[in-house]
Amino acid sequence: MPNTPSLKLVILREEGIRPEERHTAFKHIVIMLILLAGIFLLHIIGIVLLLVATIDNAWWVTETVSTDVWARWILQNGVWNYTALPTGSFYPEDYLQAVQASSVLACIFSGLGIFVFLAQLFTLQKGQRFTISGIFQLLACLCIMIAASIYTDRFHLDERSGWYGHCYILAWTSFAITFISSIIYFVLRKKTA
Repeated sequence: MPNTPSLKLVILREEGIRPEERHTAFKHIVIMLILLAGIFLLHIIGIVLLLVATIDNAWWVTETVSTDVWARWILQNGVWNYTALPTGSFYPEDYLQAVQASSVLACIFSGLGIFVFLAQLFTLQKGQRFTISGIFQLLACLCIMIAASIYTDRFHLDERSGWYGHCYILAWTSFAITFISSIIYFVLRKKTA
């Protein structure tokens, strides 16, 4: 039978347990709850960063152009106008589709990972709880790394007037956060085994 927090609380109320043992057990429960809340928060931050990096329009910016992986906005007469991405050598379609697909997959894997994390807390036994969540986070990490790497290597190589925008930076930041989150899941799995 899994050793759930509710069973631990019942054990804490039993007669015959010394007060210092109860206090120690209660501290362990509180520490574990804080750790789980921190992991959940880190995961949510990773999902939000992935979504913003994928959806928002600032992977490459200049004074008058803002480009993402979906479209380009051009400032004309004080108004931002939506335009399609240029085709040809500036935006090779096969690489662009790889960046788009990898970004979307990263969001999907991370989203699935949070639902699996919540389900695992209540269904799996110790030692098995966080493996699947860690795998989903690792897949999300790899997907956003692929997207940002391809974008770095294949786009805007000859452009000197622009710079990478906040979405590009958020993509690399979400790579680090999802990687750290996946490592935490795997380490936590080993600690609870």
